[in-house]
Amino acid sequence: MYDKNISLFDLFLTFAKVGAMTFGGGYAMLPVIEKELIDKKKWMTRQDLMDFFAVSQVTPGVIAVNTASLLGYQKRRILGSIFATLGIIAPSVIIITLIALFLTKYLSAEITDRLFNSIRICVAALIVHALFPFFKKGIINIFTAALFTLSLIIYFAFRVSPALLVLFCALAAIIEDSLKRKSVK
Repeated sequence: MYDKNISLFDLFLTFAKVGAMTFGGGYAMLPVIEKELIDKKKWMTRQDLMDFFAVSQVTPGVIAVNTASLLGYQKRRILGSIFATLGIIAPSVIIITLIALFLTKYLSAEITDRLFNSIRICVAALIVHALFPFFKKGIINIFTAALFTLSLIIYFAFRVSPALLVLFCALAAIIEDSLKRKSVK
């Protein structure tokens, strides 16, 4: 919720730290976001973060930027959203500019390719690590396990848009909840 004690500068610096310390995008950022925003700053709970990631997944844009914008808005409204968003993207802009200036100028294409291939492997490991909390919190019963499995099948077999898949899962949860309520009555 709104917290006037959190400075705009603190929002910027916190998200700049997250942006500077993580490679691989939104899900790879999850462990760093957890450490900074939940453990150190206590600005949110793990459930809040899961909810922010869920909303960020179904809205246009990059997950980490959407999460920063949402939390910034929650804590300090429009200016908080702007400062948090600028904080999360500033390190990437600086790093990619330096890479464009120096890496492509001084390293051969072969060395650059090997470098990025190695980095991709590390990023894949970070993403897999970041997904475990979603499994622990998300798959809690037979229904959610079945929904997870069905979602994977639908996605890989039919290449359904992630937004449609999320809507399908939300609808399935609503139907399941309605059926539970009717059986209780």
